[in-house]
Amino acid sequence: MTDLSQYKFLALGLFLVFFLVAERLMPVARAGKGRQRLFVNAGLWASVLPVSALFVVPLSLWASGNPLWQRPDWWSGWSGLLIDLLILDLWIYWMHRGFHEVPVLWRFHEIHHRDETLDASSAVRFHFGEVMISASVRLFVIIALAVPFSSVILFETVAALAAIFQHSNVRLPRFLERALSWVIVTPSIHWIHHHVTKEDTNSNYCNIFSWWDLLFRTRSTTVRTSDMPIGLDYTKDLSLVNLWLQPFRKREH
Repeated sequence: MTDLSQYKFLALGLFLVFFLVAERLMPVARAGKGRQRLFVNAGLWASVLPVSALFVVPLSLWASGNPLWQRPDWWSGWSGLLIDLLILDLWIYWMHRGFHEVPVLWRFHEIHHRDETLDASSAVRFHFGEVMISASVRLFVIIALAVPFSSVILFETVAALAAIFQHSNVRLPRFLERALSWVIVTPSIHWIHHHVTKEDTNSNYCNIFSWWDLLFRTRSTTVRTSDMPIGLDYTKDLSLVNLWLQPFRKREH
């Protein structure tokens, strides 16, 4: 694993711990199922970590080293990193939307939405199959646009930190959250995406920057409340083992 990847996991771990503590000191909603739920989320994350180290990182490194073309000089440096961040964030908007709209992809992404409470731990609650699929599709983006590995790692780090922030149960000053929401996805925006109603679940797909939903008309008009029901309206959460197996079982709906 490269040094860049190690810094990514260090930053992710510290940020996660910070918000897990902060949201218990300044919560928006009541805490959920407690230790059992945290165990499930931690177990899903633990199954993703080796996939990231042994599959995602080597695949991304290979793709970055085999571009279809040579980038011009203007598409490099800090300006190049910013362009890459915007492009990859737009890509993840459409990938996220695809995980909702394509049934076979929803089988895997559904695991993330079965969580019936939101906090910082929800940000790392993904099925390893979704991570592998997403990384495999991104392979073509990296090769086609000659995205350097440094840009890939920067994007993954920022996206992961953004996910922790937007899933967190921390109470922010209203003026601050409103100001931030014009640029980035805040908890008040993303919590709507986890609302039990199907219309809200299929909205607010943005990951880092909040304007893609406005541009493609997928921003929900629902306003978050502290007692908003979270999860899916047709099913409940499962045990860790059953969550691992669920994508490979017969659909419930």
